[in-house]
Amino acid sequence: MPFFDYIAVNEDCEEVSGVVDSANTDIAIDTLTDQGLLVLSLKARDEKSGFSSEITLFQHVKTKDVVIFTRQLAVMVSATLPVVQALRILVNQISSVQLKIVVSEVADSVDGGSRLSEAFNKHPKIFSHFYVSMVKSGETAGKLDEVLNYLADQMEKDYDLMSKTKGAMIYPAFIMFGLVAVGFVMMVFVVPKMTEILEESGAELPFTTKILIGTSGFLSSYWWIFFLAIVGIVAGIKYYRKTSAGKQHIDYIILKSPIFGPLIFQKMYLVRFTRSLSTLLTGGVSLTEALKITADIVGNEVYKLAIEKTIEEVEDGNSIATVFQNSPVVPNMVAQMLSVGEQTGRLDTVLNKLSDFYAREVDNAVGNLVTLIEPLVLMLMGLAVGVMVAAILLPMYNMAAG
Repeated sequence: MPFFDYIAVNEDCEEVSGVVDSANTDIAIDTLTDQGLLVLSLKARDEKSGFSSEITLFQHVKTKDVVIFTRQLAVMVSATLPVVQALRILVNQISSVQLKIVVSEVADSVDGGSRLSEAFNKHPKIFSHFYVSMVKSGETAGKLDEVLNYLADQMEKDYDLMSKTKGAMIYPAFIMFGLVAVGFVMMVFVVPKMTEILEESGAELPFTTKILIGTSGFLSSYWWIFFLAIVGIVAGIKYYRKTSAGKQHIDYIILKSPIFGPLIFQKMYLVRFTRSLSTLLTGGVSLTEALKITADIVGNEVYKLAIEKTIEEVEDGNSIATVFQNSPVVPNMVAQMLSVGEQTGRLDTVLNKLSDFYAREVDNAVGNLVTLIEPLVLMLMGLAVGVMVAAILLPMYNMAAG
């Protein structure tokens, strides 16, 4: 009977590991569940070659779960509940198993004498550098509850913005995928049968019909090249994006892409930059350190390079707006507002207003695009079908008329 090494969570929300012998993975999971354990991963042990397979049941922690956890922790800390006790209570309320384990470990670390920010910093995949820096600033200023509340507010805004943007992309992506799939099936299986008659007739065919027949013949005989080309292009883009120059070029293309670039992506990155910087400054983080953290989390290499140059200017005693005034991806209004905020000593307030403004702009742009995309997609589908029908039916009509 094979053995399985497991990692699980017991009834006390503690991570445990061990070995269980069962006929298969299903029985192994049932056995551990009967013992009151929630299985996280299962490794089937092979006596000859070692571990042959692994089943991981829980890995990813959703942003929404982290937002809810932050909000609940802020409420408990505001109620003057000790941090360790608040974390212990939240362990039993968190629905995400992975986050439950992490929070339990954070509680153990804090109970052992670590600061909350240090405990969070041990889990960078869940709690970002931005998150840890905000918590650290709250601890230093003695305003942990206020900082956690503010952090939860900003995370909720970011989450809502990203959800709306992704939601707007799903519909056109789904329609385009369906259009390409249907077109491929038509070209490979349907069109060849319909064009056989035209080829056998020996009549002079229109240019569009010749293109359709040639394309259909190529895809029917060499369809595998089509898929290999797609896989190669995707793999090449991913590899190129991993390089410093590639990431910068691709991110610049994204910012300059038609319609989506200026209307959504540029404004979305500006929201992320202004909101993150405002949040850090409000939390008491120094301007230079806040810019360094923002550069890492802005998510676009073009803006990251602009922020890194801004850090150098600020360290040399120059204005924060010096680099942004000459940047092609930063509107003049942003640079001017930053300059005004710096001169008046209200940079965090100005940044917050800028983030709210561009967040509304993104909302409006997303709403307008969703409204416009539907008729555009229908027009594109109609055009594609019209060309295909005309290329096939017109020659047949001419043959019948002749």
